[in-house]
Amino acid sequence: MTPLSPADVTTMSASALADALVAGDVSSAEATGAYLDRIAAVDGAVHAFLHVDADGALATAAEVDRRRAAGADLHPLAGVPLAVKDVVATQGLPTTAGSRLLQGWVPPYDATIVARIRAAGLPVLGKTNMDEFAMGSSTEHSAYGPTHNPWDLDRIPGGSGGGSAAAVAAFEAPLAIGTDTGGSIRQPAAITGTVGVKPTYGGVSRYGLIALASSLDQAGPVTRTVLDAALLHELIGGHDRLDSTSINAPTPAVVAAAHRADVAGMRIGVVRELGGEGYQPGVRARFDEALALLTGAGAEVVEVSCPHFEYALAAYYLILPSEASSNLARFDAMRYGLRVWPEGKPEASAEDVMLATRAAGFGDEAKRRIILGTYALSSGYYDAYYGSAQKVRTLIARDFEQAFTHADVLVSPTAPTTAFRLGEKLDDPLAMYLNDIATIPANLAGVPGISLPSGLADEDGLPAGFQALAPATHDDRLYRVGATLEALLADRWGGPLLDRAPVLTGEVLA
Repeated sequence: MTPLSPADVTTMSASALADALVAGDVSSAEATGAYLDRIAAVDGAVHAFLHVDADGALATAAEVDRRRAAGADLHPLAGVPLAVKDVVATQGLPTTAGSRLLQGWVPPYDATIVARIRAAGLPVLGKTNMDEFAMGSSTEHSAYGPTHNPWDLDRIPGGSGGGSAAAVAAFEAPLAIGTDTGGSIRQPAAITGTVGVKPTYGGVSRYGLIALASSLDQAGPVTRTVLDAALLHELIGGHDRLDSTSINAPTPAVVAAAHRADVAGMRIGVVRELGGEGYQPGVRARFDEALALLTGAGAEVVEVSCPHFEYALAAYYLILPSEASSNLARFDAMRYGLRVWPEGKPEASAEDVMLATRAAGFGDEAKRRIILGTYALSSGYYDAYYGSAQKVRTLIARDFEQAFTHADVLVSPTAPTTAFRLGEKLDDPLAMYLNDIATIPANLAGVPGISLPSGLADEDGLPAGFQALAPATHDDRLYRVGATLEALLADRWGGPLLDRAPVLTGEVLA
């Protein structure tokens, strides 16, 4: 047996690493140490992590190794390290949601998905960077500085979960947890060349997620392969009595679907409204090529219309700010988090302290959305704005229902462009919001979606993403399509897309 080198360990898929752990080719302590060394080597440039828990991760790894040596029955992913987005509560580890308001806050409990991860024996490497309270599409709105795209350190990694996507893309973690409110798993996955899945709303527990928009938020996997995503999805999915929105049903057979790389007879619906102007030519070209590959594999491609998708962006940016203004009202400087005493007021009231704290603690984007949401919910405007947006949401859900009578899955490019440069859109919020135009409808309707790499755009050599959407609770269809396309593209290119990221080969860091 030839020992695996640290580079071998950090560049293999999570499923391959799991097999190596079972075979005894490497220990969990060795694998976890290799990833911690990788983080130490490259994260100064990437800034994917806000907090690294080396001691905790190594302790978990050592315990898994001990149990494996004793012949214990372990989860298939036991001993495989993982990173967690910093919006997910982790007992004993800082959880800031990328905001000054929660700087240094350490939760006294684990989110349900973290509890399941710990119980399965996955070492938690640390917490990943994000846009403040998940408000953003570029991870430039973090109070702790932006994350950089491993493909080009001058470009954004997507958002709000850019830290999780960048960590996986830079081989700093084989698996990561993200959250998706309007595309915050899928859009970063698309522009970092990774795989990201938004499960059906309620399919993965939201207990312990710091809420942005409660009717939209959903946690899910960020990985390098479709099978890895399925394995992590199956681990964190399932009913949770602590979450009132949790679906009381078994998790769809996503792992079995990921092993079934076959789309013969499937109907693939191309959404007319998600293919208009505004798409970068290279992104569109890779999407069309992916469609042709699926057709060659026996799928039937049909065009479907979802006419109310045209209004999805506007509806989303009324519903999300409205729910955010309500959810973020809890950060009042009275119970936990930051507390700022107003200058010049030795006898300040609770309202004065709250005002000073929220002014200092929230960033510009969070303030913008809180103000929008408060206005939309105010007396005299509720029906005109929030109420109307909810009616549009219903129409979008009906569009999905109608479209799924003609197609088994719906597809589109995940994001209209590849990664833009850091700072390029910070002064134009509307341009920033357009990055989520193809991902938002899934959150409004609660249906599952996947993004996987479709190739490199001709214009800039950066990754583009292919998105597939399925009916609620039919997440397995995503993995069947994803695994098929992944295999076809791997055959075409001769290897994983991520192998060509320059930061991974040392060109940038040399």
